Amino acid sequence: MLSLCTHLPRRAATILVVLKIIAASALAASGSDKSVEPKTDIASLLKVQSDVQKLLPQVRLALVAIQTGGGTASGVIISPDGLLLTAAHVPGGPGKDMRIILEDGSVTTAKSLGLDKTTDAALAQLKKRDKPWPFVNLSREVIKAQPGEWCFALGHPGGFDKSRGPVLRVGKIVKQTANSLHTDCVLMGGDSGGPLFNFHGEVIGIHSQIWENRDQNVHVSMAPFLRSWEAMQKSQVIKTWGIGAGGYLGVATRMSDNAELEVADVIDGSPAQKAGIHAGDVIVGLNGSAMTDQPQFTATVRARAAGDTILLKLRSSGKERIVSVKLAQKPQEEGQ
Repeated sequence: MLSLCTHLPRRAATILVVLKIIAASALAASGSDKSVEPKTDIASLLKVQSDVQKLLPQVRLALVAIQTGGGTASGVIISPDGLLLTAAHVPGGPGKDMRIILEDGSVTTAKSLGLDKTTDAALAQLKKRDKPWPFVNLSREVIKAQPGEWCFALGHPGGFDKSRGPVLRVGKIVKQTANSLHTDCVLMGGDSGGPLFNFHGEVIGIHSQIWENRDQNVHVSMAPFLRSWEAMQKSQVIKTWGIGAGGYLGVATRMSDNAELEVADVIDGSPAQKAGIHAGDVIVGLNGSAMTDQPQFTATVRARAAGDTILLKLRSSGKERIVSVKLAQKPQEEGQ
């Protein structure tokens, strides 16, 4: 396994990172039909290495080891009051007490909140304390985690080991789905629930399906967390698609004859209607990202939570405008 143990001497660390980068680049180039052609020149590899070395001290403090039910796993703190992201299969259900080991080896506890069994996303709450918890930010721009992008994984494979520290693996995104990311980062038992980072130091995934004998592993993307945030904070268990769905906009879309994404209908009383969106408007972009098809637009909106504000770039009668829309909670259907 080519990985970087964070306590290795600098020179040894440099060699291992570069080796891992080259291996990941070869995989990304040959194993994914959507991957960007990787740059493997020395200057590009040294830039990747430098970026990771700068980010590591900032993000490693938010990584935790989890002990529950006789097994070991990982998690990551994403707020100063101690909210914790992990994989749903780690606690298995809400209200479970978990033993948490921090970066310095100190021990505390957390209680699992809600989880999404359909995607393996889970939220937990650390025990309260007088000072803020170290934390990292999560990425809300789910659509930007595209195949070919560099990323790095942190975790505690085999459980917490203070003399070794957390283990970092650099790789690339190989595939993106509505709820997951596939990468070529090498993971092992004990990494489950740990964070996958982009090169801005933001969490873009949580380690979920770990296949030690394969060249890809699966991570829950931030989309399930963002759309089910309120439900998980209330310790709800999501077992079917649609429950705990994200922010509600209230439009139906279609692809026009010119292959553009167009508003087909606007629901009465919806956030879209209140913001002045009309049938026939062409959806050009959302929060600065171009929107080119219905699945992309739907996934991007659903990745946002109720209460979030989005900026839509629309075009009508040849003129473009920016519309600010505050997403709402999706109305409950009869029988639900």
